Amino acid sequence: MKGIKGRLLNKLKFIQNKVSSQDPLPYCYRKEDQDLGKANEENKEYLSLYDFEEKCPPGGKECVVLYTTSLRGVRKTFEDCNTTRVLLESFGIQFHKRDVSMHMEYREELWKVFGGRVIPPSLFIKGRYIGGAEEVVTLNEKGKLKKLLQGIPSVDRHDHRVCDGCGGYLFVLCLDCNGSRKVFMEEEDEDPVRCLKCNENGLTKCPICC
Repeated sequence: MKGIKGRLLNKLKFIQNKVSSQDPLPYCYRKEDQDLGKANEENKEYLSLYDFEEKCPPGGKECVVLYTTSLRGVRKTFEDCNTTRVLLESFGIQFHKRDVSMHMEYREELWKVFGGRVIPPSLFIKGRYIGGAEEVVTLNEKGKLKKLLQGIPSVDRHDHRVCDGCGGYLFVLCLDCNGSRKVFMEEEDEDPVRCLKCNENGLTKCPICC
């Protein structure tokens, strides 16, 4: 009996030593490797626009497009949009600002690009999705956003005039319905019909700056 017990103990020690000499976990699950992977992801070097996912909004193949909102209903969303817009303006480059709260068509564009509902801001550079406020701010802090914007036409820094037509909002009240979205036909007895020249807010794109 003692001989059997001794052989069993020796066998258990052999197995234990064999297991302890191996990696306790597969490579991808070891903590030190997880930490290394996380650090590599944080320090990932974006060398060009081709390192970003290809998602191109309408008309955004050769320009910068920022989907934003001017509504203050959700404070964080408004602040994120404002931060991203101001950051782009600081580079003095031309970019297209598409306010989803002013024009539903812009919101539909954005949702179609992602295949579902998305909360702005969303920045695109030459048909590549750069990210939201957090990603854009991080890229700027690392000095990478400036590199991604190379080749984008600049604005005239000496021209600080605001558009006389829209005051910088890019939209004006519809001249046909005065923003009511309803127009009357020639016959006085006819009920008003939906104005076809304005959007859901009774606005049209500024004919001067858009």
